Amino acid sequence: MAKIIHDPAEMQRTSEVARKEGKRIGVVPTMGCLHEGHLSLVRAARRRTDFVITTIFVNPTQFGPAEDLNRYPRDIERDTSLAMGAGTDCIFAPEMRDVYPEGYSTFVQVERLGEALEGRSRPGHFRGVATIVAKLLNITKPHVAVFGQKDAQQVVIISRMLHDLNFGVELMVMPTVREPDGLAMSSRNSYLTPAQRREAPVLYQSLQLAERLIASGETSSATVLGAMKELIMNHSSGVVDYVSIADGVTLEELLECKVHRPILVSLAVRFGSTRLIDNITITL
Repeated sequence: MAKIIHDPAEMQRTSEVARKEGKRIGVVPTMGCLHEGHLSLVRAARRRTDFVITTIFVNPTQFGPAEDLNRYPRDIERDTSLAMGAGTDCIFAPEMRDVYPEGYSTFVQVERLGEALEGRSRPGHFRGVATIVAKLLNITKPHVAVFGQKDAQQVVIISRMLHDLNFGVELMVMPTVREPDGLAMSSRNSYLTPAQRREAPVLYQSLQLAERLIASGETSSATVLGAMKELIMNHSSGVVDYVSIADGVTLEELLECKVHRPILVSLAVRFGSTRLIDNITITL
């Protein structure tokens, strides 16, 4: 039976006890509404560590003024049951007032990396992400933090933060988990209408198209991005927010697809009011 903790000080004490007992701690930060993608991270932490903490907190500082904070799904009992079934030892589900008390004014911002891609469409988003991840790591005191590749830019930013601020925490990144038709698992998929859900796999299909074009020798990013947009527009009602081909380390946009380190091909597309993201990494 997993222990459920709400108080940050109690969570810190629990982690300190586990460390003194020689246990290796793994943490899986989430905003709840757990699905197989999250549970795969919990199972990965279970394999690599002795004491697994799943955090559940809908973080307001990473939502923009017009985004879906209020309608974001919340079901702590369901999430707790799923996390326990996947191997969690402890659930940390803090109250808003304990994470951001009155007068809170300290934030973490990773310069430049947080301004590209998602950062252009969602100003301030990654300041909120970096801040809450830093707080959760300070509270849970893990040896390993587990994240999914689906949020590729988030992974790059957290990796930089861990390095720059000397956290001493290992970052474990697990592959994107997809539905049988290729759609990346996301809590926001539940917002799609049946018709939109049938169309949504075109996102992954466009990424696969980019991979095929680049593998066949196409070096023009503009040509590849144009083909991706055309596929999405011709086979869905989705409205493209952005498609991008960028350096997988610096997140700088690439004019040509012929560098000798990972290329991040990513996109964001809106189906009605629902905004979905996806990506793949290509190594030449």
